[in-house]
Amino acid sequence: MALPGELWAEAPAEKRIFCFVLLFSWAVYLWEAFLAHRQRRVYRTTTHVPQELGQIMDSETFEKSRLYQLDKSTFSFWSGLYSEIEGTVILLCGGIPFLWNLSGQISGRAGFGPEYEIVQSLMFLLLATLFSAVTGLPWSLYNTFVIEEKHGFNQQTLGFFFKDAFKKFIVTQCILLPVTSLLLYIIKIGGDYFFIYAWLFTLVVSLVLVTIYADYIAPLFDKFIPLPEGELKQQIEIMAKSIDFPLTKVYVVEGSKRSSHSNAYFYGFFKNKRIVLFDTLLEDYSALNKEPAEGEDGENEETKSKTKNKKQGCKNEEVLAVLGHELGHWKLGHTVKNIIISQVLSFCLTVLSRRFEFQADAFAKELGKAKDLYSALIKLNKDNLGFPVSDWLFSMWHYSHPPLLERLQALKDAKQD
Repeated sequence: MALPGELWAEAPAEKRIFCFVLLFSWAVYLWEAFLAHRQRRVYRTTTHVPQELGQIMDSETFEKSRLYQLDKSTFSFWSGLYSEIEGTVILLCGGIPFLWNLSGQISGRAGFGPEYEIVQSLMFLLLATLFSAVTGLPWSLYNTFVIEEKHGFNQQTLGFFFKDAFKKFIVTQCILLPVTSLLLYIIKIGGDYFFIYAWLFTLVVSLVLVTIYADYIAPLFDKFIPLPEGELKQQIEIMAKSIDFPLTKVYVVEGSKRSSHSNAYFYGFFKNKRIVLFDTLLEDYSALNKEPAEGEDGENEETKSKTKNKKQGCKNEEVLAVLGHELGHWKLGHTVKNIIISQVLSFCLTVLSRRFEFQADAFAKELGKAKDLYSALIKLNKDNLGFPVSDWLFSMWHYSHPPLLERLQALKDAKQD
């Protein structure tokens, strides 16, 4: 009777590769599930505000944050399990060869024979992304209209959601299909060193997309307006000039139509840098902090009900402190380093990113923004219902930003000074 080891050695190479891919996929999933389980245990058992957080977080906010993160973690578990089972079923039932043959049939009917493998590959990619979009739609709907809605973050209507999803799919295809066709062509003509040319091509494409995203892609989904003249814009320009940041424009993005989560970022290369602030970050600009005008039509009744859960936002000084942190990433070269490291391992990037966050905090501290950044981090954590307690292993593996307590502790001495 043949032993398992002998059967494995006698199995065809393609079957062994298939089994290895399947086992590796499940091993990664189980590792991720184990880490998520550890973090969910933290959410379930940490029901009272830790003593070190007593001065910065009230029990009501802490409980809201705990329940929000617990719901998100539970959702992530079930959606991840579904995704893994779906992938396994597709592999075991020959879903990929079936889709490839179907792509060939469709291409053939359009007049492209087997010799047009790039056309068949693009059809395969189109069908695969369409399948993924359809199977992922129920999960996305549940996440947006159940979890995010339940915890007061969702600002979308059902019509806006479907319009946005359709637009994202079309824009994605308009970028993905041409880029993929060029990549396949490079692989086809690249000879023995095709992988070097392919890597260089993907790197260039990544840089181009980063450059054009905010100017040409993001405005397709959200409204960007220049930050009006005033004290905040003047202070941002002064701070940028003080560190030789080549700022050309400051925008406010109307993120409150989509979600009440807040953010800020900068983009651009060389001497053309722009800063983007979410309106939900700005206390004076967020629609969530304003009462709807009287006499508005019935279409805005849903919006009115959602604005009851007002978000605090940040004062100008705190916004400047957050930007001081973001500008620290630029001054310290973190953006370029992240692009380079991302061509290696994601875990290395996570570890390095955490180190960069501390460095950027320290840079903001050197700008004299420690006190305001301290309070801004607390406000942003509260506004976004971030849970401040984390399992150490889950945090180390997943969090590109250090936990709130660690960042506050690093800022504490300077804040007291």
